[in-house]
Amino acid sequence: MGGFIYRHNRREGLPLESKDKAFVAARAALDKKAKNVIILDLQGITTIADYFVICSGESTPQVKAIEEYVEEKLNAEGVGLLRVEGLRYCHWILMDYGDVIIHIFEEEMRAFYELEKLWIDAKRIQPD
Repeated sequence: MGGFIYRHNRREGLPLESKDKAFVAARAALDKKAKNVIILDLQGITTIADYFVICSGESTPQVKAIEEYVEEKLNAEGVGLLRVEGLRYCHWILMDYGDVIIHIFEEEMRAFYELEKLWIDAKRIQPD
C-alpha cells in the first residue's frame, strides 16, 4: 500500500481534529495518484463542514481506488464514515465525515461542476 507518513498533533486516544482528518484524506488521495488535490477551509463560511477535500481521478477505477484508500486511512485513525454517495458509477464520490466532506471526481465531472468556484471565499490549502 502507498506510504505517507502524517504526523498530526494529537494525544493518543483523542479524536482527530477536522483539519487533521482533511490532511489524512488528502495525503491518502495523493498516494493513489489523485490529481489537483486541494483542501478548502470552510470555517466561518458555512455550517455544512469545516473542510472540503477535492480531488480528481483519471478513470472510474482510479476514483474508486482513491475512495477505498481514503476510507482505509481514516478508519485506521478511528474516524468512521457517516455516509457515502456516488459509488454506483464512480463519476463523483462524496464521502461525509461530518466536519470533513471529501469529493472525488472524474476529471471531466470536476471540470463541469467547478465546485471550487462555488466556495470562492474559502481558504485553499495545498496538502503537499
